[in-house]
Order: sequence, then structure tokens, then C-alpha cells
Amino acid sequence: MPDPNTIHPIVGYDKEIYIKPTLKNANIIVGDFTYIADSEFESHVTHFYPWSRDRLIIGKFCQIASGVEFVMNDANHQMNAVSTFPFYTLEGWSMEPPKTEDMPFKGDTVIGNDVWIGQNATILPGVHIGDGAIIGAGSVVGSDVAPYTVVVGNSARAIRKRFDDEMIALLLEWKWWDKSIEEINRLIPILTNSDIEKVKKQIRELLSD
Repeated sequence: MPDPNTIHPIVGYDKEIYIKPTLKNANIIVGDFTYIADSEFESHVTHFYPWSRDRLIIGKFCQIASGVEFVMNDANHQMNAVSTFPFYTLEGWSMEPPKTEDMPFKGDTVIGNDVWIGQNATILPGVHIGDGAIIGAGSVVGSDVAPYTVVVGNSARAIRKRFDDEMIALLLEWKWWDKSIEEINRLIPILTNSDIEKVKKQIRELLSD
């Protein structure tokens, strides 16, 4: 049986890990079976300090390529004053830290389930990426991404939906990623079938049971 607490899911290969069992930072929350193509994960989450107010939340079954970076809110500098220079962080300068309300803050960064993030993509603070989205290699994502949408570029722009609206609605209702391991194993023929009209019919039948 697949085990979400396994660190190295490919025997003899250490450059792909399930992230959840490796986490040390309590403000990084990652679902079962989400992996990264690297031997560790937390260095990919930058500007994330013990005093940070935000969280990084990633769902289940996400696929994160090498070189992906999640930039958190404390990368931001004060922008409502004459200078953006962070005197208060550097030795010798006479500046108290800015008030919380003077610092840009966009909230938690939230990645849905079954999201594929391509190599060297950058996810900026506070972004919400919907279930089933695909983020193209090298993309810089600074705004929210709808479920089952493909985005590419810098700044990332939507180029298409993966499926029609009916199929997307069915998938968001079905939530295959929340089912048991045993059931997901049985569903693999549906999950990997490219005949989308046939899959629609099968999902409708499953939802009506």
C-alpha cells in the first residue's frame, strides 16, 4: 500500500520526496502524497521566519518540480514611506521595526489539491491556486489561479481551462483526493483516462450512488 509517511517513494532515488513527513515548520501544512523533485523542501520556502504571520498550505497529491520557490510575506518591504530600505533589519541603524499595518501583507499562500507546479516557477505571497491547476515552468504567479486552469509566464496568465465547466464542477464535487487509499487505487483507471466524456459519465454515476 502507498504510505504518505514515506519520505522516499522511489526506491533508491533521493531526489524526489513526499513533503509531509519531512516538515519541521508548523506554519507549513502539506497534504498526503504531495511531492517535490528534490531531496528536501523547506529551503524552497523563502523569507519565512519564526515571527512570520502567514502560512503556506498545500493540498494532497500535488506535484512540485525542482527549483520552485514559494516567496512568503516577509520578503516585502515598507512601501508607504520615502525609502523601502529595511534599516531596522541591519546592524547599526537607528530604526524601530515598522508598525504591522505599514507592512504589505497578503495573507496565507494556499495551493489546492492535485496541482502541478513546473520547474523554476515562483509563487508570490498570498496567492491561492485552485485544485487541479497547472503552473508552467518558469512562471511567476502573483495572483489567484482558478481550479483546473493552466497558467504560464511572468506575470503568469491563464491560457486555457483544462476541461469544460461541467467537468470542472464534477471534479470539484467529487474530490477524489479525499478518498481512501484503497478507493483511489480502484479509481486509477478513471483518473488516468483521456476519454473525458466517458469519465464525466463515470463520475456522475459515482456521485449519484
